[in-house]
Amino acid sequence: MSKTRSVLLFGLCATVFSLGGGPRGELSQAVAAPPAAAAAIAPLAPGRYGLPDFADLVDKVGPAVVNISTTQQLAGGRGGISPGDPLYDFLRRFGVPIPGMPPRGRSPNPHGEDGPQRRGIGSGFIVSEDGYVLTNAHVVDDANTVTVKLSDKREFQAKVVGSDERTDVALLKIDAEGLPAVRIGDAEQSRVGEWVVALGSPFGFESTVTAGIISAKARRLPDETYVPFLQTDVAINPGNSGGPLFNLAGEVIGINSQIYSRSGGFMGISFAIPIDVAMKVKEQLQEFGKVRRGRLGVLIQGMDEDLAQSFGLPDATGALVARVEPDSAADKAGLQPGDVILEVNGEKVGESSELPRMIGELRPGTEIDLKVWRDERARKVEVTLGSMGDDSGPDSIGRGEEAGKLGITGRALAQDDAEEMGVKGGIVVESVSGPAEKAGLREGDIVLALNNQPVTGISQFRKLLDDAGNRFALLVQRNEARIFVPVRIE
Repeated sequence: MSKTRSVLLFGLCATVFSLGGGPRGELSQAVAAPPAAAAAIAPLAPGRYGLPDFADLVDKVGPAVVNISTTQQLAGGRGGISPGDPLYDFLRRFGVPIPGMPPRGRSPNPHGEDGPQRRGIGSGFIVSEDGYVLTNAHVVDDANTVTVKLSDKREFQAKVVGSDERTDVALLKIDAEGLPAVRIGDAEQSRVGEWVVALGSPFGFESTVTAGIISAKARRLPDETYVPFLQTDVAINPGNSGGPLFNLAGEVIGINSQIYSRSGGFMGISFAIPIDVAMKVKEQLQEFGKVRRGRLGVLIQGMDEDLAQSFGLPDATGALVARVEPDSAADKAGLQPGDVILEVNGEKVGESSELPRMIGELRPGTEIDLKVWRDERARKVEVTLGSMGDDSGPDSIGRGEEAGKLGITGRALAQDDAEEMGVKGGIVVESVSGPAEKAGLREGDIVLALNNQPVTGISQFRKLLDDAGNRFALLVQRNEARIFVPVRIE
């Protein structure tokens, strides 16, 4: 995330540092009351006059909402501010708790574990009576243990079936039967202005209920191309991540995921992943343990009125193809730079940002029909999609994204190429300007690492850039050689 943005966008998984807790892998599973009777949550009809009765709704849906806590074992060291940091002596002198350090009088490792732990909290909801739970991927990322606590106080150690960084959806499994499961609604049928209710554990306060309305639909956020978010004014805070967003019929229509904030707390704008997007991801995670996405192999840009007129289009819709990757599905199907993709399998492409989601929802090998505008007339193009591989972000860096800081545009290295080179991933540079050009980067270079941190995908590369400051070194593959390129951003 760029440090110059005035508005911060972040996930809602609250974390704290701790040196306490038991040894790794020994979170206990409480055996208390017998499993709740399996029963689908009955729909709750919304009132036509006056305010809705949220109490009845919460009684019906509350048992299917869970609290999630995680533990991540950190590498050796204190895990917080080091004794060499200028703030260390200041904080110690005035008795301020130091992140990563135990309170005075306590042993650094009271239970003998091998190092500090990071603990996190989040929310989730049960989607099947046999123990499948949906939450956000960022809630369980890098966790060594994941514990799910039900509304009846029973706790289970969960298995992470799979997670998908692109949509921020994760699927968990607990060893239980006969659980109360949510009813899945239709986010497409929801309307702006409708009442919605969120349940979760903000700051660890379990079973917290907040309410509001849908403020907007299909909201596109910076660097997010796979999720058309529901925007609401429901109060959401750290710890709400992964919790359900209900309509007044008691159906889940979204997963609470992110907020916009200048202060770090809720400021009236929150975002939820539409449940239809989440359920498509859930199906693949349950079947494969990961999401397999189709890949078209084009670099696209948005349309405006001037471009539409120059191409002879009646309106500024569709995705303009700026580049076609060699040997890609698009190349094999005959797509050309300058084509405007208007429809995918009959579904209109209103904006260019919709195309990655539409293609990404389809599996590799799927045959699709594109409606393409070329030479001032529409034509049909049949395409068999390729595979996007396993990188964890959108498959291209466009102008106006990282180009503003580093000065490159590029795409993720194809999985087959990465395997052939013996690397986890990389960024294929397509054009350079600014700091990248001054540093000597060239078109065709492949960025493999930043400050010795391997590049595995686009979104991870963005994070490495955000954390790198104004001076860093890139490991670059150029032809048959690998070189380090120092970069300085003025």
